Amino acid sequence: MILYPNLYLNKVEDITIEILQRNKIKALILDIDNTLIDYNKNLSDTVIKWAKDLKGQGVKLYILSNTNNKQKVENVANVLQIPYINLAKKPFKGGFLKTQKMLKEKSENIAVVGDQIFTDVIGGNRCNMFTILVDPIDEKDYWYTAWKRPMENRIKMKYKEQKTKENK
Repeated sequence: MILYPNLYLNKVEDITIEILQRNKIKALILDIDNTLIDYNKNLSDTVIKWAKDLKGQGVKLYILSNTNNKQKVENVANVLQIPYINLAKKPFKGGFLKTQKMLKEKSENIAVVGDQIFTDVIGGNRCNMFTILVDPIDEKDYWYTAWKRPMENRIKMKYKEQKTKENK
């Protein structure tokens, strides 16, 4: 289903090299707001270490964000030392395909990581990429995201129920 991720984890730091290798993932397309940074634009030391460790193991990282605040994305990209695209217009395919071209990887070897179903998961699924949904870092959201959270939470519940049935 286009609304369901391939994998659902608590946070980006739960994405390990073992998970990526098991799923033949060579590159990650990362959301920024509430995935890498919180509402107040804080980037944790654990996320910095996680990104450095994955890059050190040959995983390519790329930020793809819908934000119009280029400086915010640029600051995070500079700290993590990875390229970025802002104003991505997710879930439309354009930003994902442009990033795929920059990464020089097949879609099946790229995972899209984000905290939103209606942008990250749908967009990644539409491009035949592996999708990883993570819980938002912060409960506080921008207004343009907050109104979607109740719908996303219902979808997450159904997803978890389905996974529980599959694992029985």
